[in-house]
Amino acid sequence: MVTETQIYDRLRTIMDPELHIDIVSLGLIYGVQLTAHGKQRERKVHITMTLTTPGCPLAPVIDRMIRETLAPLGAPIELELVWDPPWTQDMMSEEAKLQLGML
Repeated sequence: MVTETQIYDRLRTIMDPELHIDIVSLGLIYGVQLTAHGKQRERKVHITMTLTTPGCPLAPVIDRMIRETLAPLGAPIELELVWDPPWTQDMMSEEAKLQLGML
């Protein structure tokens, strides 16, 4: 059965194509929710996330990377792209800020 830890571990391997920092450390992932569905109560993965800007041209690329990375877990994936709260640099991990020379 898929776990939230497995999801986050895999999401940490996905690098933002422009910044070269993983999407979790960038603060783009707002939450992961696992819900049971179907007759066998299989887990469904719901990810709430954002992007650095609403007009980000890499949105389809990041969507594809998430789906490809999580596909081996065998759970249905639902991505919810939200803009509230808006992403700010404060959402990045200290490590990400350090990598970008912000500290």
